Amino acid sequence: MNCPLSKEALDNLKQIIDISQSNPATLHLPELRFLIDFIESFGGKVPDLQNMSSGPKFETKQQPEDIVDEPVESDPESEVDFDMKGCVEPDKLDDNQKMGELSKEVSEEDIAKASEKRIEAMSQLLKGDIENAIQLFTQAIELNPNSALLFAKRGQAYLQLTKPNACIRDCTRALEINCDSATAYKFRGRAYRLLGEWELAAKDLRQACNIDYDEQTNEWLKEVTPNAKKIEEHLLKKERKHKEKEERERFEKLCKARETHSRSTQERQDIPTGQEGTPQAGGMPDMGDFYKLLQDPEIMTAFQVSVN
Repeated sequence: MNCPLSKEALDNLKQIIDISQSNPATLHLPELRFLIDFIESFGGKVPDLQNMSSGPKFETKQQPEDIVDEPVESDPESEVDFDMKGCVEPDKLDDNQKMGELSKEVSEEDIAKASEKRIEAMSQLLKGDIENAIQLFTQAIELNPNSALLFAKRGQAYLQLTKPNACIRDCTRALEINCDSATAYKFRGRAYRLLGEWELAAKDLRQACNIDYDEQTNEWLKEVTPNAKKIEEHLLKKERKHKEKEERERFEKLCKARETHSRSTQERQDIPTGQEGTPQAGGMPDMGDFYKLLQDPEIMTAFQVSVN
């Protein structure tokens, strides 16, 4: 019995079988539905798409046409329930918070006078005269603007006045001068906590404990950790969903590329040929869309995976 198929048809059939063996998921493309019907007509069974064990792994059990994009999530703070007890309204910065001149050449006399002002300021702070203490710290800063300790201690005083933004500004300057100032991390972390900036608070308080552990800093860290973890878990979940969405979009592109390739191949097979066996003028299908898809690096990667 002679084979009823031409060599070209046999080559095409073999190519389809080779692709299906290397990537069984292609059998579920709409264009290849006839193969599933053929296999099942002999009592065979083709596994569902999600049960395919080889070929590209797409973390989805949906066909592209069934996919509905999930709404974009808003900021984590708007969707996570926080215990906001103890938070305050942010304070406005003013020009009275003098930061000194960093370029000033500080003399030994300036350092000595600044030290005296600091001691006096600490005394006023202990007495509860916070406003006077801040003025004295400011005078000391103007004498020695290169002292991280002066900025950190004035930040502490602002914190006692419930001015977290002023505290953050001072402690940030202190850390610019000395990146290992545990005092600056401690009070800036507490200021962030008052503003409900849980992640920043936890980060600063944790760093303060790493540099110079003390019980109060550790207690403040324990206080902010639950809310900080909620944000971290929410961000991880948001990132995971974003990656899943990217995988679905990549799957759609791959299916579109394969569909275009299959359609173009079929159109070429249907083109009438001239006497020399070449397509007649005007008979070649437009391959522009297919080649555009192949320029997509994700599509090329997907094709390489399916072949390997």
